[in-house]
Amino acid sequence: MGKKNNKILINIKRVIFVILGAFIVSVGLEIFLIPNNIIDGGITGISIMASYLTNLPLGVFIFVLNLPFFIMGYKQIGKTFAILTLIAVICLSISVSFLHPIPGITHDVLLATVFGGIIIGVGIGIIIRNGGSLDGTEIVAIMLDKKTAFSIGEIVMFFNLFILGGSAILFGWDRAMYSLIAYFIAFKTIDITVEGLDEAKAVFIVSDKTTEISEAIMQRLGRSLTLLDGKGAYKGEDINVIYVVVTRLEIAKLKNIVNGFDEDALITISSVEATGKKCKKRAIH
Repeated sequence: MGKKNNKILINIKRVIFVILGAFIVSVGLEIFLIPNNIIDGGITGISIMASYLTNLPLGVFIFVLNLPFFIMGYKQIGKTFAILTLIAVICLSISVSFLHPIPGITHDVLLATVFGGIIIGVGIGIIIRNGGSLDGTEIVAIMLDKKTAFSIGEIVMFFNLFILGGSAILFGWDRAMYSLIAYFIAFKTIDITVEGLDEAKAVFIVSDKTTEISEAIMQRLGRSLTLLDGKGAYKGEDINVIYVVVTRLEIAKLKNIVNGFDEDALITISSVEATGKKCKKRAIH
């Protein structure tokens, strides 16, 4: 019963955050982007243009146009993902209708673009982080990713180029370019929201001064690390390699430490997911 109750609580938490994320997206749309004729990408962008042309409520188009993709997602991707996506779409549809009568708080197009993109990115990031989605094109991209050589991001970008091109015809090229800026800001904000500012980064350091560098990293960053034995392929000589996991915010400081001892040191950095109590105690905290 304990595990079952815990699973129920986790699912309730996910639903609450998905609803919150959808409401945050609606704020970015109705308070910042839409009053300035700036659109979002995907089905939401198509819905904004359709609402503008027909004077019908935006929420109706968001729900109706996403419905076929929801059905596809339910059959192809999974029940939990589809249900959370449906909840997000319904909440967004209701929220934009509720907020529509409220006037935008700024008519400075650049401010609206930047803050609208950030707010939308945070909202979508919260939804994705909790297992859902908010746009039918993302579902199509996930499905096509398994059948084509293109990544999910490349497929979504392909769709959005056409959608943003349509906004240029409807609202003018300057608004289309602002829409593209808002899209990129939202894209980067989604990444930060999903991964977090403290995203784990795995760092390999190859240097002749591994002893000094290792001691400095442990003292100045408070990180445990691992020393690996290696062999140079060209000369066949033995080399020492430092392996350490740090956060995104510590990368610059780590580089300064290494360069302070050896400006010719080789540093490679990659994103990783670090889990487990031992890993967290030794590498992340």
